Amino acid sequence: MPRPLIGITTYIEDSTRYGVWDLPTSLVPAGYYELVQAAGGAAVLLPPDEPGAAAEVLSRVDGLVVAGGPDVDPVHYGAARDPRTGPPATVRDHWELALIAAALDADLPVLGVCRGMQALNVALGGTLVQHLDGHFDTPGAMSWHPVRPVPGTRYAALVPEEAEVPTYHHQAVDRLGRGLIASAHAADGTVEAIELPDPARWVLGVQWHPERDKDTRVMSALVAAAASHTAIPVP
Repeated sequence: MPRPLIGITTYIEDSTRYGVWDLPTSLVPAGYYELVQAAGGAAVLLPPDEPGAAAEVLSRVDGLVVAGGPDVDPVHYGAARDPRTGPPATVRDHWELALIAAALDADLPVLGVCRGMQALNVALGGTLVQHLDGHFDTPGAMSWHPVRPVPGTRYAALVPEEAEVPTYHHQAVDRLGRGLIASAHAADGTVEAIELPDPARWVLGVQWHPERDKDTRVMSALVAAAASHTAIPVP
């Protein structure tokens, strides 16, 4: 049987060296597609495109993962730029916000990871905390801390216990977007997961990096939702 096809957003690095070449490259860490594959899905990478092409692109996939990465430009949630906010990733912001909007319009299952969760919140009219301490320690290395599920949420049904997760972020959800609820928190109260509570729609964001862990529960749930969305039997 065909595996559900999960689209994963990628991003452009202007200068990427491999072999004898140093060229602009569209990329995403391998852990994303490896986790999709481990969860029973097939992965396809989605390079940036014109925002108007989002619905067409998503018509070819069964689910969407919005990957982690740089800060969302605060212009998208009507805030002044904090000096600690990273430089804008304009092309990526426009493309991923368009993908999220198109996915929501099509009731396509969506998983936002780190920046992807923040972009999901912004796409639905929410705002972000532009800087907080304590959610990464060493540049280029994951930190680990516990997150506690909110009882009665989709995330809590998947991961009912407090879990240690790999984390690397300095921004977080502030005001929740339209219809979203918080479904997990860190010990300091930071929102660590968000979701749409509508049982007919599978939309979840996690602030940590499941692609850096061996726990497939969240990704397996996305793959199962993608299979149900297109009536693909799950092995």
